[in-house]
Amino acid sequence: MARKASSASKRKQPTALETRESIEEQVQAFLASGGEIEQVPKGVSGQTNTSGPKHITLGKKPRG
Repeated sequence: MARKASSASKRKQPTALETRESIEEQVQAFLASGGEIEQVPKGVSGQTNTSGPKHITLGKKPRG
């Protein structure tokens, strides 16, 4: 009997342990390649430019 192809949304999600191990491997590879991790103090923002519109425009609506 042929098996149904499962959709991407029904794939088994990795366990927390698998995810943690994957992240650890990636961090170790990054550090081994010469990368550095910068610790940023709590409350510091990476956003440098705060000027500009404070709203999101989703589409152009005719003004009338």
